[in-house]
Amino acid sequence: MKSIVLLSLLGVTSMFAGVFNYRKLILPIILIGLAAAIGLLADQWGTNKVFFEMALFDNYAIAFSCLLISVAFLIFTLALYHYRNESDIVTDLYALFLFALTGGVLMTSFNNLVMLFLGIEILSIPLYVLAGSRRADLASNEAALKYFLMGAFATGFLLFGIALVYGASGTFDMAGIAAYVQNSKEIPDFFYIGIVLLIVALLFKVSAAPFHFWAPDVYQGSPVLVTTFMSTVVKIAAFAAFLRLFNYCFTPLSGYYDIILIAAAIATLLIGNITALYQQSVKRMLAYSGISHAGYLLIALVVMGASATSVVFFYSAAYAAASLIAFSVLTAVMENKEGRESFESFKGLAKNNPLLALCMSIAMLSLAGIPPLAGFFGKYFLFATAIKDGFLWLVFVAIFNSLVSLYYYLRVIVNMYTTSDEETPAFKPNYALVVMLLITVGVSLALGFYPDLLMGLL
Repeated sequence: MKSIVLLSLLGVTSMFAGVFNYRKLILPIILIGLAAAIGLLADQWGTNKVFFEMALFDNYAIAFSCLLISVAFLIFTLALYHYRNESDIVTDLYALFLFALTGGVLMTSFNNLVMLFLGIEILSIPLYVLAGSRRADLASNEAALKYFLMGAFATGFLLFGIALVYGASGTFDMAGIAAYVQNSKEIPDFFYIGIVLLIVALLFKVSAAPFHFWAPDVYQGSPVLVTTFMSTVVKIAAFAAFLRLFNYCFTPLSGYYDIILIAAAIATLLIGNITALYQQSVKRMLAYSGISHAGYLLIALVVMGASATSVVFFYSAAYAAASLIAFSVLTAVMENKEGRESFESFKGLAKNNPLLALCMSIAMLSLAGIPPLAGFFGKYFLFATAIKDGFLWLVFVAIFNSLVSLYYYLRVIVNMYTTSDEETPAFKPNYALVVMLLITVGVSLALGFYPDLLMGLL
């Protein structure tokens, strides 16, 4: 709980930084605060502390919270490069990122459905503002409006589902709901309807089909740093909440809703990968790539159990590292090519900046699941767990989609190592971007060569 208080205080401090004009100091303060929050969480490892029956910081919550804060730490490092020319409003933007991160941590540690709702709203509301933070950009305004409307619909489904579950079980507490499911001889039909509504709401949040349609437009219209935050922190927090809720409360009833998750996983994989093939914008392609990876993670939710927890955690870390690299390089390319984000804008990148091209290649290959990178072992552990649980046919569907994804990931690499016909200035990324890229590439390689670093945690 101390980490949540610290993150909230960092957000408030960032708001006041603009008032008292100490903008240059706020980013180092935030980075130190995030590191301290990780330390506070690590100090609670193995304690299983419960706070007023609302939040539970067990190893699951601590691991995912540390992952979220670590990813946010790297995003704030990238912010030093991304917002270097926007000093007037940067403290307000930092505050919104921190409040959203606080909501993400609540989503990983909730012990009560009310806290789940609060976590989702605290995460979502700042992001509605961040998506439209480029006030003069119509695409950014459109992204904010679409994200707000879709988020409002998802919240409605979530609250209706919570109400039905509460109506049957008589409690918002997860332990009480789990006891009700296990001990009840006859569960009313509206309880199952509540579960379905909760699934719909959470499928919205993880941008899984058929509730994915908002993601490509929102990702493309939002500023790149906001898109990076959405595709990593938001997605990881949503899947952590999804797995925590259903693994703890509804596992005995999995036979009733597994078909929904399986259908959603297959649809998400097919729609995400096939639609990505036709994209001309790398940013939009990465949006559909994120949708497809949500499909892989849904397979883990179908499997559930302790092994699924480790798989989701490892896969999330591998996906986050590769996505951070991809969006960081995209930021540099868009700046050098006057905002263009097409595949052709990556031509000549290997000549102008071999480091950026190498990092982007590693990210694309990791997302595609090529050994020995972290993305390969994420899919390997996922497929092995699914096969062990009897879902061999679902693994074949996932492997087919992995092969399809190779085309659009390799398309980026081919363009980078193709000579450009136009004269383009050499890239000069600053030290913040280079440091962030080196860290994330190192993480992706380390998890590839030593996957037990994370697989043994949960």
